[in-house]
Amino acid sequence: MPRWKEMRGVYSIPVTPFDEQGVVDYASLRSCVEFCIEAGADGIVMPVMASEAPTLTDAERVKVISAGIKATAGAVPFVAGVSGVSTQHSIELAKHAAGAGADSLMAVPAPNAAGSSQIYDFFCELGEATTLPVWIQNNRPPAAATVPTDLMVRLVKDTKTVKYVKEESLLPGQVMTMLFRDAGKALNGTMGGMGGRFLTDEYRRGACGTMPAGHITDAHANLWAALEKGRKTGKLPAGSDPWEQPVSDEARDIWERMLPSLNFEFMFGVAAYKATFWKRGIIKTPYCRGSGGRGLDRLDMEELGLILDRMGDLLTWKKGKGQR
Repeated sequence: MPRWKEMRGVYSIPVTPFDEQGVVDYASLRSCVEFCIEAGADGIVMPVMASEAPTLTDAERVKVISAGIKATAGAVPFVAGVSGVSTQHSIELAKHAAGAGADSLMAVPAPNAAGSSQIYDFFCELGEATTLPVWIQNNRPPAAATVPTDLMVRLVKDTKTVKYVKEESLLPGQVMTMLFRDAGKALNGTMGGMGGRFLTDEYRRGACGTMPAGHITDAHANLWAALEKGRKTGKLPAGSDPWEQPVSDEARDIWERMLPSLNFEFMFGVAAYKATFWKRGIIKTPYCRGSGGRGLDRLDMEELGLILDRMGDLLTWKKGKGQR
């Protein structure tokens, strides 16, 4: 049985740190997870695209999942990324994650699931292989195939475990509205991705959280706290749907202040996440395996520093004596 009745809030994605030779740095990985939790994460998600999961070997992936679960130590829910090259591959990763203590699983459709019927079968088989809640990670090419909205509705209605959606396709807000409207109580929740760039709109439409890269978890936690405060005190306009949530001016102000950072990471992706973790003293190197070690140049690093300085009051986590 799931240990967590509700999955809600900021579900941060730690990077997979490497040393200068491109070898997984498990000490930095632990620091990365611990930082996310200390900075206010309500859940941990890994390894996924922001974790450079496609660059990991199978042996590394299972070890990274185990190390991440150990570092989380039951403080918050752990969502294991189990996207694979086939249904069988994802099921194998899912069984390992479940055995290691994961609280839920998330996957994009396997590359060989080329049509709606194959995508449906993929998630049904993955869901049948576990008792843990399963997230559909809905993205868009070239990252992954986009799952049609009506197919996601069928899946959450037809299966016992496929009950959550991470929505980051072309029009995530509109997709969320259609999911709530058509899936009803069969859907346990949706979260957005893309760094939280559209979080205020997603929240307004009923999102139960967001899954951003974890390098500015404390800023996301401040934004989420303002959203939840506004939900308790705010009012919706007449004609709102029952799943909608009010968004306060305070939350919008925080979100607008975060936009330069979110735009920067949109351009540089994993290199921006790692450079920020490194600048904040959490990982030992910003090495990116997917780019052969190439990251930000001198001017990029200067720009990143200015962006972080200007939102410094939102970055409330400070490195302590007991931290690496």
